[in-house]
Amino acid sequence: VQLQASGGGLVQAGGSLRLSCAASGRIYSSSIMAWFRQAPGKEREFVAGIRWSRDYAYYGNSVKGRFTISKNNAENTVYLQMNSLKPEDTAVYYCGRGSTVTTMATSFGNWGQGTQVTVSS
Repeated sequence: VQLQASGGGLVQAGGSLRLSCAASGRIYSSSIMAWFRQAPGKEREFVAGIRWSRDYAYYGNSVKGRFTISKNNAENTVYLQMNSLKPEDTAVYYCGRGSTVTTMATSFGNWGQGTQVTVSS
């Protein structure tokens, strides 16, 4: 499966963005779909994950209460609604597919190109 993230852009602090991750090919029901982000000079950081076959979602501590992950199984798409954005949210955002409920980037793959999110102060 190939994943393509989109929806990034430049936004002021306090603003919102909605990212999309479109998958080409079948996503197995046992899959975990997740969003990660990577700022320059930093490691890839877990943002949010969701079970493909259920509505179970989990979040990184830095985004809890501000970001919401969701999915549309019929359209093979995962979304990340980002509210109350902060300058420290600035990063390239990637979506990945895994098979375990984990926050470790090494447990996910099928990374696409990512989409840049820049939050100005």
